Amino acid sequence: MLERGQTASVTRTYRSGDRAVFAALAGHDGALPSHVPGPLIGALFSYLLGVELPGFGTNYLKQEMRFLRPAPYDEPLTARVTVTKLRPEKHLVDLETVCETADGTRLCEGRALVYVEDVGA
Repeated sequence: MLERGQTASVTRTYRSGDRAVFAALAGHDGALPSHVPGPLIGALFSYLLGVELPGFGTNYLKQEMRFLRPAPYDEPLTARVTVTKLRPEKHLVDLETVCETADGTRLCEGRALVYVEDVGA
């Protein structure tokens, strides 16, 4: 059962060698960024929402991300989602999304709105 304040997190280290892999997958042939691209940070949130909290069957409705500083390669990054509001009558869950370095430096923050068949109450 989902509850307000419930959290899930994942930690991932993107290696500098991952830049070329990301660029190839994206079809990019220009200069590679010296920091982790935003879509890879977003992928951490997607993983959490679809697998951990709320989990399987979750449908993304909205995602907002504000990037506060570049995410470094070769350092652990921790993405966290926290349930901030439950609307069981509409099957909606609002979540805060945050990504930080190991020392707590906030790299990205935002919100997600998802549809969940069984929100609970």
